[in-house]
Amino acid sequence: MKRFLPLPFYVKLACVLISIILLGYLAKIGDTIVIPMILGLLFSLLLIPLSSFMERKLHFPRTLAGILSVILFFGVLGYGLFLLASQLTLLKEDFPAFKQQIMDGVSNLQTWVSHQFGIQHKDQIDFINKTASKSVDSGTLFLGTALVSLSSMFILFVFTFLYTFFLLIYRGHIVKFLLFVNRVEDRPIVVDVIKQVQYVVKKYLIGLLIQMSLVSLLVFIVLSLIGVKYSLLLALITGVFNVLPYVGIFSSMLIIAILTFATSSFTHVVLVIIAIIIIHMIDSNFIVPKIVGSKVKVNSLFAMLSIIIGEMIWGISGMFLAIPILAIVKIVMDRIKELKPWGFLLGEEDSKDEVYKDLFDTLNPVEKKIIEENELKS
Repeated sequence: MKRFLPLPFYVKLACVLISIILLGYLAKIGDTIVIPMILGLLFSLLLIPLSSFMERKLHFPRTLAGILSVILFFGVLGYGLFLLASQLTLLKEDFPAFKQQIMDGVSNLQTWVSHQFGIQHKDQIDFINKTASKSVDSGTLFLGTALVSLSSMFILFVFTFLYTFFLLIYRGHIVKFLLFVNRVEDRPIVVDVIKQVQYVVKKYLIGLLIQMSLVSLLVFIVLSLIGVKYSLLLALITGVFNVLPYVGIFSSMLIIAILTFATSSFTHVVLVIIAIIIIHMIDSNFIVPKIVGSKVKVNSLFAMLSIIIGEMIWGISGMFLAIPILAIVKIVMDRIKELKPWGFLLGEEDSKDEVYKDLFDTLNPVEKKIIEENELKS
């Protein structure tokens, strides 16, 4: 029987911190490989039912079923990106007019501030004009850079396509490897993790696509009724940004408010902000609970933290990948005895959760009383 030397807490803590730092560093320098591989994993899990249908019902070879599934999926995704890029190209053509509109609005605001607060008009104009001009020029430069970087997006698109295809056709081989690399007594846990990851990712991505479509449709209808220019582009941006909890809706609202101010009146800006807030309330209270559901049982604190860390490591791509990665990590932690407390920490406050019950049963009466007294009441 093997005996392990017990290590002091500070040694264990140092090992954990060093491991986290090393993993973060490797993820940072290997983003060109890791990002499309994770996207390919998520997309392949989503496409498994379609590929399996072609294999079993239509009797297609796995390679043919895989390539058809991937082409169909990426064809729809590519059309959406093309539609968004074409709208952005139109936006770039009108940027000089936006700049002039914004500068005129800022000039009127300066005059009002000067009359109301007695700030010297000349100093105020010099300061704000420099800041506003620099911001708009930076925005133009950013948009131009974004359009130029379409080649990089194309490369990411191609590698994600390839990873999705290969992971889809070799899924059985990978599952066998995961079983062989683990002990016989641990293999039921491995199978359970694989099933849960596939189920959660599939339900989450499908629900997310439906949520994005509904939010985009609502925003498009509202902006069209108000008379905002580029309503389709702004609706698509809102639908995509809405994937990010809390951060996305406010970012899209800021973009819509700025473009509405540049192309319309201040009254329309107020109407747009009110409409976006109402749509967000509908989304949070009805669309997300009913369609997306509680498949990803991660609490808001760590969801927000994962988005911030994802942005620091991988930029915008990391923000979109943070929640699915965190959900997969929680599934794995919930099924490994030593990591169950960490999986519980990542989850929501739920006394019916199996992990919570397992942990609660190990406590003595005094500890249980303390937990019950401090438990969140819904």
